Amino acid sequence: MPDLKEEEIPLAGGEARAEETRKRRMTVNMGPQHPSTHGVLRVVVDLDGEVITQAAPDIGYLHTGIEKQCEAINWHQVVTLTDRVDYLANLSNNLVYALAVEKLIGDIEIPPKAQWMRVMLAELQRLSSHLVWLGTHALDLGAMSMLFYCFREREELLRIFEMFSGQRMMTSYIRPGGLALEPPRGWHQRVKKFADIFPSRIDEYETLLENNPIWLKRTRGVGYISVEDMLTEGITGPMLRGAGVAWDIRKSEPYSSYEKFDFQIATRTGNDVYSRYQVRMEEMRQSTRIIQQALDGMPEGPWKADAPKLTLPDREKMKTQMEALIYHFKIVTEGVRVPAGEVYQAVESPRGEIAYYVVSDGTSKPYRVYMRTPSFGNVQALGTLLKGRLLSDSIAAMGSMDFVLGDVDR
Repeated sequence: MPDLKEEEIPLAGGEARAEETRKRRMTVNMGPQHPSTHGVLRVVVDLDGEVITQAAPDIGYLHTGIEKQCEAINWHQVVTLTDRVDYLANLSNNLVYALAVEKLIGDIEIPPKAQWMRVMLAELQRLSSHLVWLGTHALDLGAMSMLFYCFREREELLRIFEMFSGQRMMTSYIRPGGLALEPPRGWHQRVKKFADIFPSRIDEYETLLENNPIWLKRTRGVGYISVEDMLTEGITGPMLRGAGVAWDIRKSEPYSSYEKFDFQIATRTGNDVYSRYQVRMEEMRQSTRIIQQALDGMPEGPWKADAPKLTLPDREKMKTQMEALIYHFKIVTEGVRVPAGEVYQAVESPRGEIAYYVVSDGTSKPYRVYMRTPSFGNVQALGTLLKGRLLSDSIAAMGSMDFVLGDVDR
């Protein structure tokens, strides 16, 4: 049962009368099992009728202690934990961690092929994440069929990830020094087939939604939050770009050869749920454009750095070279020793700016791994986003944030 609170309204002149008017305020819990809160989240909502007067997110139901766990394992083992931060964009977390470790080591030269493969895989991951968002968000607003359309394409993406790594989601495929495994035979044809057909699928999604009057009424003009509030709360990604701010780490601070790719930052100015939908749809088109460029210009050469003390040696070398066998044994049993220092590395994930602050004390284990995740900033702004809005619009507004609770509760 919801808690009911009585709040007196002072009368003119302060005179107490028997017929004085009272205003009833209701406090309700959304979650932690509410089916439309995109994870294990509790939101305590105060209502005046159907209008939200206050909303407070209560996080922590999915807390794992991943940041602390990173201090107890070696540098390579941390990669498997980064998969589980934002489990819908695990390759983005693999990438930002690998870049941070490589920056700490300093003298590692990542081969061009490995860098371009990283870009391609990160963009495939962006497509996969946006498809999950689009399908579930539309489902929340009553467009059930969109979930089946989006998961049709996402299934093919998961099969591509499995082709590369042997895993559909927790791939651990991007590692410090390059990639975990050599790209498999036939990967080029498989990815090209998907990239060629996907633009027509985006057109199909838009046809289904943008001609739907219910979708338009539930998204246009809903979920406004000022740019000033977004910057204050730490919101990044499609939320910010949907308000007209063209900020994208891939352009402002290029990494892993993104400066060699031609693509546009998707922006809109409506600053509502519909604008954020438009931004993500355009981002999927731009990601497909990047993938096609990676396919057409993929460099030849090795897929990992020539760094015996960081990357595992080839198995064929281990059979004939004692030095390679020793390096393999020491890396697996003792771990890699990373020079003392600290770095801050950011990348553009599907949800916004994700950054790792990594500190090394010169041992085989990280001294500190702090994760600046975009979902945390987004959830932090829920109170500002929902205040003064109708309760019926709250799910649409929250869904437009596209937060993942694993990305919040670390």
